[in-house]
Amino acid sequence: MRRSARAYDLFMPLPAPHRYRLTREQRLRGQNAFKHVFDANMRKDAGPISVLGVPSGDKTIRFGISIGRRVGIAAKRNRIKRLLREAFRLTQHDWPAGYDLVCVVRPHEPRILAEYQRLLFNTIRSLHLEWERKKEKAKKRESEKAKNKEDQS
Repeated sequence: MRRSARAYDLFMPLPAPHRYRLTREQRLRGQNAFKHVFDANMRKDAGPISVLGVPSGDKTIRFGISIGRRVGIAAKRNRIKRLLREAFRLTQHDWPAGYDLVCVVRPHEPRILAEYQRLLFNTIRSLHLEWERKKEKAKKRESEKAKNKEDQS
C-alpha cells in the first residue's frame, strides 16, 4: 500500500523549536559588564525605558536591567523587572545576536507585557541599525584612507 504525501509528512522529524529560556549566560551580571555598556554611550529611548547596547564577541544576547528607587516601591519595581525579563525571554530570537544590553527604567506605572515587548523590540532594532551605520562608516573611512595612502605612493 502506498502512503500519500500527507501521511508521509506526519512521520518527518520537525525542526527543533526555539528555546525560550533566560539562562545565566544571557544575563548581564557584574559592575564591570554594566560599566562597559554604559561607557559605549549608545542609547535609544522609547517611552519609559532606555536601552543601551554594545556589540559583544559572543553569539548570545546578554540583558541587564537598571531600575532605581524613584520608579516606586519594591513591589512595583519587581513587577516591572519581571515583565521586562519576560518580554526579553519571549522575543530574544527576533533580535540580532551578539549584543550586551542594559534596560534603564524611568518612573511609570507598570504596563502590559505586549507593550514592553513592543518597546524593547523597537529600541533594540534601532540600536542595531545605529551600530550597523557606525560600522559601515568606519569601513568607508578605512577604505578611503587606504586609497589616499596608495595615491601618495
